[in-house]
Parts: sequence; C-alpha cells; structure tokens
Amino acid sequence: MWTINSLYKRNKMILPKIVDYFGHYLKDSPHPTCFTISNRAISQNPKPNPTYDVIILGASGFTGKHVIREALKFLNNPSSPLKNLAIAGRNTTKLSRALQWASGPNPPAQIPILNADTSNPSSLRYLASQAKIILNCVGPFRLYGEPVVKACVDSGCDYLDISGEPEFMERMEVKYHDKALENGSLVVSACGFDSIPAELGWMFNSRQWLPPAISNQVEAYISLESDKRIVGNLGTYESAVLSVANADKLQELRRSRPKRPRPMIPGTSPRGPLVNHLNEVGLWAVKLPSADATVVRRTLSCLAEDPRGLSGVNEITEQIEKREAFWSSIKPAHFGMKIGSKSLLGVVRFITVGKFIALFGKTGIGRWLLLNFPSVFSLGFFRKKGPSEDEVASATFKMWFVGHGFTDGSLASQGNRKPDMQIITRVMGPEIGYLTTPIILVQCALTLLQERDNLPKGGVFPPGIVFGPTHLQDRLQQNGISFDVISKRTVN
Repeated sequence: MWTINSLYKRNKMILPKIVDYFGHYLKDSPHPTCFTISNRAISQNPKPNPTYDVIILGASGFTGKHVIREALKFLNNPSSPLKNLAIAGRNTTKLSRALQWASGPNPPAQIPILNADTSNPSSLRYLASQAKIILNCVGPFRLYGEPVVKACVDSGCDYLDISGEPEFMERMEVKYHDKALENGSLVVSACGFDSIPAELGWMFNSRQWLPPAISNQVEAYISLESDKRIVGNLGTYESAVLSVANADKLQELRRSRPKRPRPMIPGTSPRGPLVNHLNEVGLWAVKLPSADATVVRRTLSCLAEDPRGLSGVNEITEQIEKREAFWSSIKPAHFGMKIGSKSLLGVVRFITVGKFIALFGKTGIGRWLLLNFPSVFSLGFFRKKGPSEDEVASATFKMWFVGHGFTDGSLASQGNRKPDMQIITRVMGPEIGYLTTPIILVQCALTLLQERDNLPKGGVFPPGIVFGPTHLQDRLQQNGISFDVISKRTVN
C-alpha cells in the first residue's frame, strides 16, 4: 500500500508525477490501486487534467456499492463519457469487497481504490484534486458532508450527492456558493430519489400546460409498491430524524438570509386536507414533510431570479436558445408532496411513524432510541441491515403529479375562481434507495461530464435549475425511469 506522505517527504516536486504514473499504470494491473493518504498529506493546486472523471466516495456503504455497480455499466462504453473511475472510503478491505460484489458475476473491475476519510481534510483535498466529479454517498450529510463540499470547492472539483437534508443543503449554499462560483466548482445535492423525480416530475407536468392554459398547483403523490415486504433505506430514516433535530437551525438559517424572490403564481394559494383520497389512482394520502418540496421551491426561487435559467460556462448560441425555450415552457405553481397507500390503514401507519420521529427526534435520548431501534419506531419499515436482494428487486415506486390550473390564464385573476382543468402525469421506476437513486446519481454525473459547457461555471444549486434543460430526463427514461402523461381533463 502506497503512503502518499512518505513520498511527499522525499520529494514534493516529483510527487504529482509519481501519483499520475502509478494511477495510470495500475488501472491496467490485475491488482486494484490502493492509496492511503495520511493526516499530513499534501495540499496541492487542482490539476488542469484530473486523473479520474469520477470518484465515488463512501463506496462501501449500502447505497455506495449499488452506485459502483451502476457506474460500471457505463465505464469505457463507447457511447459514454465515463472513461476512468475510482472508488474511495475509509476501509480499503470493505471497498474491495464492495467492488467485487458490484462487478459480479464478472471478476472485480480493475479500478483504483483510494483510502480517504471525511475526518481527514487533506485526504479529501487529494481526492478532489484528482477528479472532475466527486459522487458523495457518505451520510448523514449533516455530520459528514461539509468537509467533502469544502474540499471540492477549494479544488474547483464538481460535487454531486444523494442528500435529502434541507438544513445541510441550504447551509452549504450560504457558506460556499460564492467561492464555488469563483473556483468553478458546481455543487449539487439531492441527486438521488431525493429529489430528481420531484424536480423533473413537476417540470414534466408543467410542460403539458399549453397556452392559454396555465397551472396553479402541482401535488406529488408517492406510492411505494412491492410483491414482498417494503423495507426503506436506513439513510433516509436517519436523515428524517436529523432533520427534526435541526428544524430550529434551519429556520434560524433562513431568517438570517436575505429574502429571495418568490415566483408569481396565478390564482389563489390552495389549502387542502391533511389526508385525502385520490380517486383517479385509488390512493389514500397524507401530507409528507420531505426534502422534495423544499428543493423544488429553491429551484422556483432561482427561476424567479432569472426566468431564462442559468447561463452555461461555454454555451453556443443554439444551446442558449434551447435553454431559454425550455424555461419559457415552465409555469411556476404551488408544490406539495404526499405519501400514498391503497388502504387507509397504510396512511395511519405513515402518520404513526411520523409522530414517533417528530416526538422523539427533539431530544438526545429520543434520537438515540430512534437511531438504535429503527425497526421498532418505524413499525418495521426501516431496519439496520437493510432490505434483502429479493426485497430490492421486487420493489417499485410511482410518483403521481396532479396538476390543477385554468383552461385560460385570464380566469386566474377573477377573484376566487377555482381551477377548471386537471393534468395528471407520472414518474415510475424501480426500488427507490438502492436502484433508482444509483441510476439517477450516475446519470447526473454522465450528464455533467457530457454537457459541462452548457452548465454553470460553478456555485451551489438545487438540481432542477441545473439539470432541467439538459438531456437528464431522456437518460433516465433510457435506464428504467419513465415519464408519462396519464390524463388531461376539465373539471367543475
């Protein structure tokens, strides 16, 4: 195992060349590359040509190993921009096992394994200096995410993660947006099931409202389905617990910031019941205080600041026209999330779990109980060991987007006029935590590699404002996540 610090002591001038030499040579070796970076490792300027297109950090975790498997499908594929890949984490033995699992039934892929730790800033700086993009799978992000963001921003490396934690995402925007913009680091969180289906889903619904029709509200109903028992991603559960613990900090953060512009939405702000039945799809549903609604609202605020979207770092005229045309087709609307079940008893279960998290998540001992006994307090929906392979393979999701609006935009200004039109669309895909999330994260990375000139130079943004005008939706549809129009009708 190579120790970067020992090489650095001998000759700090030749170290970058040594690292490059071994990185390229060992990619074709029968033994995976393994670097250990000590606490006193080097801090160097970002290289103009990073060694790796993508480094997956936290690759040995539950979700991380599925991200490896998904990324390997596109590595060195002639039509793929992913030409070189590395994985990183604290334990190289676990990383090797994860790589072996992800490569099966084939022999382990010959890609470098890098040893790095979120508690070791120099190891993270090294990773960021060697990569175009870091895919961060190390959560909870409130605890472990910021050092990775900082390293990427300092190095000018792009950063994507699968966080569903609003406080973390908004805090990173406050602390690092300006420097990320200056250094050319594009930082985008929520690039998994949280919150790409919600972001692209409401945009897809919005584009169905052709003039003079205009939308006023889009409600998303998430339905999880399986022939076997549904077992959720433990990281999602942990994020929910920590979000409750940090609710006050999030509100304090928002009060400390200048108020952002709000989108102009036609008609009145709708208020619906806590629980309702969606007749069109046969679901009982309850309001879901998820990250998705927060992320969508951040995108709407960005769009209110610049209705033409974010300029690319090196856009050609044709692409500028395409971007502006895309955003001109998007109509801001009130957005909310609900979680659905085919039975009212299922909704009662959701409410009970939510009450447990809200009640116990406010105190230290309560959080200890929630995090150490997830199966008990989630009524069996989450468990420490995660779902089995059969449970993952049998699970699917459907996210229904029910849009309400007006057949003619002029009707929206007529006092308390109720919407007279409804459009229902749907996003559908495989199990959310270990299949859909890796698919989305990898496709976001491939989009970033292939369309970098058309995307902002840098900054900290929600995913919708970055990936909306790209080919990400097309990529997802080619990889098992569908977008469909279900119905369009007028209502009384």
